[in-house]
Amino acid sequence: MIEEMVYTKVLLVGLDTGEEQDFDHSMEELKSLAEAAYKQVAGIIVQRMPAVNKAFYIGTGKVEEVREYAGQCGAQEIVFDNALSPSQVRNLGRELGLPVLDRTNLILDIFAIRAQTKEAKLQVETARLQYFLPRLVGMRENLSRQGGTTGGSLSNRGAGETKLELDRRKIEHRISELKKDLDEVAGARQTMRKKRSQSRIPKVALVGYTNAGKSTIMNRMVDLYGDKKDKTVLEKDMLFATLDTNVRCINPRTEENIPFFLSDTVGFINKLPHGLVKAFRSTLEEVRYADLLIHVVDFSDEHYRQQMEVTAETLKELEAGDIPQIVVYNKADKCDVADMPRVKGRQIYMAASEGCGIEELVELIKECVYADRVQASFLLPYDKGGIVSYFMENATVLEQEYRDEGVWIRVSCHKSDADKYGMYQKSAQ
Repeated sequence: MIEEMVYTKVLLVGLDTGEEQDFDHSMEELKSLAEAAYKQVAGIIVQRMPAVNKAFYIGTGKVEEVREYAGQCGAQEIVFDNALSPSQVRNLGRELGLPVLDRTNLILDIFAIRAQTKEAKLQVETARLQYFLPRLVGMRENLSRQGGTTGGSLSNRGAGETKLELDRRKIEHRISELKKDLDEVAGARQTMRKKRSQSRIPKVALVGYTNAGKSTIMNRMVDLYGDKKDKTVLEKDMLFATLDTNVRCINPRTEENIPFFLSDTVGFINKLPHGLVKAFRSTLEEVRYADLLIHVVDFSDEHYRQQMEVTAETLKELEAGDIPQIVVYNKADKCDVADMPRVKGRQIYMAASEGCGIEELVELIKECVYADRVQASFLLPYDKGGIVSYFMENATVLEQEYRDEGVWIRVSCHKSDADKYGMYQKSAQ
């Protein structure tokens, strides 16, 4: 018999200073994040004031209200809709008498739940330890009070203070170990990336806000054009369903045989913790090295424009803001968009879950990544077998003949390669 999961009851707290573009939506998203972390929202409290309280984030009077309401609704944790400083976490924990989490902490919890591969687990553990390190004081404050010093003697350190220092050293040592392990994994990923680059096959990356439909698009492409050995990725209607960067070879069956590598990356979200971006940099670098980005947008979400802005800002942080893009307005079937799929330049309105627009998107991708591709014919002397091998590996050979003068081939190749070996170009005659 499977035991029913026990959800932790949480009270959500938000502070509206008027600076946020859509504060109410931010609180709705916090609720979704809490649910994604298997927490039950017992209540929500919001305060509106012009500035953050440096000591408690919210006003001192509001702290009392939060404590009373937490007792009434049976909350076991208090979750705040923004990053809290270590001192704010410490002060709030002391006043509220309950564990205090912020938005960063909540996202880290979700990532810890979702992490499946060794790399993802290493990345999440690194980010979590880096987050908790400056907050150890609050966690050990009770022990510090139990073993206070006398007469100001530095030699008579309290048990809590000693334990705090030991914890700090253990965490720093563990972070150092994790970074070494991550460097090894990153090295292996870099080797794989280098091999893909040498193949001259274009690299395309799916990016966008979490739960916009990136994994759905990848799975539909794999079903239609992927290698039979390729596996589909997890596809679920939840925040951060996929953490690992998956790469698949998509090969539309055409005369020219023009494949491309497609990668599915972790979704972005507003206020995505910097520590997570840093920890996941090795996997997110698939975005930086892409020839083309497919920016997937949940067109059915009324806040899709804000989500597009968040994605654009995150791409800038990853130094990928200047890579060419195709914008996919996904889930357009929920918005009564007529004549789907609809293609407008480098934009497409489609519904991936229904399989609507996948073929058109692939055609659009091919037009973009193979824009610099040309057809050319070469007559290569038999002592230039290395060039023949190069074209076999890095171009699409459409025709081939063995003649007295050498090997004649007609290929679809990069314009740079056609120019490089232009001295051997020769028509069919």
